[in-house]
Amino acid sequence: MSGSIHRTAVVEEGAILGDDVVIGPYAVIGPDVVLGKNVNIGAQAVIEGDTTIGDGSRVSSFAAIGLEPQDLGYSDEPTKVEIGKRCSIREFVSIHRGTVKGGGLTRVRDDCMIMAYCHVAHDCRVGERVVMANGATLAGHVEIQDDAVIGGLTAIHQFARIGRYAFIGGASAVSMDIVPFSSAAGNRCKITGVNVVGLRRHGFSEETIKTIRKAHRTIFRSNLRLEQAIEELEKSLSHSVEVQKLLEFIQTSQRGLCR
Repeated sequence: MSGSIHRTAVVEEGAILGDDVVIGPYAVIGPDVVLGKNVNIGAQAVIEGDTTIGDGSRVSSFAAIGLEPQDLGYSDEPTKVEIGKRCSIREFVSIHRGTVKGGGLTRVRDDCMIMAYCHVAHDCRVGERVVMANGATLAGHVEIQDDAVIGGLTAIHQFARIGRYAFIGGASAVSMDIVPFSSAAGNRCKITGVNVVGLRRHGFSEETIKTIRKAHRTIFRSNLRLEQAIEELEKSLSHSVEVQKLLEFIQTSQRGLCR
């Protein structure tokens, strides 16, 4: 193993370090931590608990990952944090272990950017290529699907879900589910349209975007009840993979939808 471990860093016995790991001054790595290849841990970061960080990820100064959850029912049970590959976790971010009642795992998948001062609470599931801007906060059991963008200082209620390719404006308060492909903002958060800019950046065709916009209008801008809108989409646009994902998200909602 090559790499660099600063002489003031604390790496406890039992920790597993991949090749070319860099650990900065006064960082603390607990005994049950696994760091993949080319992981970079900044000065005074704390990585504890049963925590795995994937290859090529970077954790900046003063971040705290794998600490016990902020849950009154937690009783020191063995739970986990998993961070994917090539993630960027910036200064003062906190990501807490799961709870037994929530499945025992907090997970952030590959290629995520979690900016300074963000918080990912116990039992959250964060998909691939998610961006959380400075100060965004996830309460327990939140699900963020792939390619979603969460604006700075936004707070998301426990058990809420954010759909794939959704965009939430800064300083929003999200108490219910945000459907895929949408833009939303406000306190309380409301759907403002389709995330057209984001979809184009990710290579969606204009025809696909047109279909998504039509589905969006049916759900949010028509006079149909939600059940009627779902029925209409199942009849007219069920051939679209994106509409199928949208309908699946709606039909599995537990908290209800931001409208």
